[in-house]
Amino acid sequence: MAYEFMGYVRPDGQVGCRNHVAVMPSVTCAGDVASAIVRQVAGTVGYFHHQGCCQLPPDLDRVTETLISLGKSPNVAAVLVVSLGCEGTDHERLTAEIRKTGKPVRIIRIQELGGVSAAIKAGIDAAQELVMLVSGIQRQPVSIDRITMAIKCGASDTTSGMASNCVVGYVADKLVDLGATVVFGETTEFLGGEHLLARRAVNPEVSDKIYEIVNRMEARARSLGCDMRKGQPTPGNIEGGLSSIEEKSLGAIVKSGTRPIQGVMEYPETIGQRKGLWIKDTPGREPEILTGMAATGAQFMMFSTGRGAPQGFPTMPVLKVCGNPNTYERMSHDMDINAGRIITGEKSIEEVGEEAFSAILDLLSGKQTKNETLGYHSSIDIYTLGPVI
Repeated sequence: MAYEFMGYVRPDGQVGCRNHVAVMPSVTCAGDVASAIVRQVAGTVGYFHHQGCCQLPPDLDRVTETLISLGKSPNVAAVLVVSLGCEGTDHERLTAEIRKTGKPVRIIRIQELGGVSAAIKAGIDAAQELVMLVSGIQRQPVSIDRITMAIKCGASDTTSGMASNCVVGYVADKLVDLGATVVFGETTEFLGGEHLLARRAVNPEVSDKIYEIVNRMEARARSLGCDMRKGQPTPGNIEGGLSSIEEKSLGAIVKSGTRPIQGVMEYPETIGQRKGLWIKDTPGREPEILTGMAATGAQFMMFSTGRGAPQGFPTMPVLKVCGNPNTYERMSHDMDINAGRIITGEKSIEEVGEEAFSAILDLLSGKQTKNETLGYHSSIDIYTLGPVI
């Protein structure tokens, strides 16, 4: 069966499922101006991060590259960059690289314009122009192999590994088999299970890279006197019945499905034309991993939860798959898919997996997720490596 969805085809050939105008501060100091613009202009969303100045050069490059990748997202139709003027990020390169996609891009500079009030006015005018410019773009039928799905689990309990992660893994396998792309991360949750992932690598180089990102993460923790192997999951995980970091990891990697792992991506990278199942080196905390996955170029994310994680992301719809039937009943306005029916014996993994796949096709063609309808989608920050200075 040939599956299609109704998407927005961009000038560079990418396909989006949303048609946002992104307002992007190039530095945290410009965040309030960007926020004021977004509040005033319908059709805009903001990337309100907290980086861009007083960081070591590798992190300033990392922030710039991540913002470029976010601007290239297929769900973004146009971008307004809000620059302070003296930030450490390279706002000129940021603007130039996004413009190469063929999208309309504008930039305002707060210091040059004479301050906050003037910048807000200029930004509102520019954002309004961009929204009007892209508002007439029409959806058109696109093959399912043009999509990239990001996956994550959070606020996990014992039902995550038994139900919701299994559903996500089922969908991941189906999409890979249909020629699409799937990206998963959370390197901290490979601990104790990294050898299982390494066995699925397509070649020894990819296997070595999986071990490398785990070792790199552990070395960073050891530099602060912490042993990740002897650590416990979060208090919420423990309360939900997870006894160790290894038990959490074994449940977490289920969401990646069973297909071969094609390679490992660094945090700021976009997926480009790569197909199949990929790892991106990310932390587990929501603001940073959601940002990293949106930067990949994923049109949407499947998010497995047991205890109930409600947040989304400004430009990337997040479909919540809940493994705990009690949580789903209690948080039904936040959870999209009830995988708890697997726990109660009402449905099989395959049956809920097919429901989730159908929901994805609807999402890709325009149906909103529950966190989108609530406007609960401002979780954004960029994963950096060093201290601020």
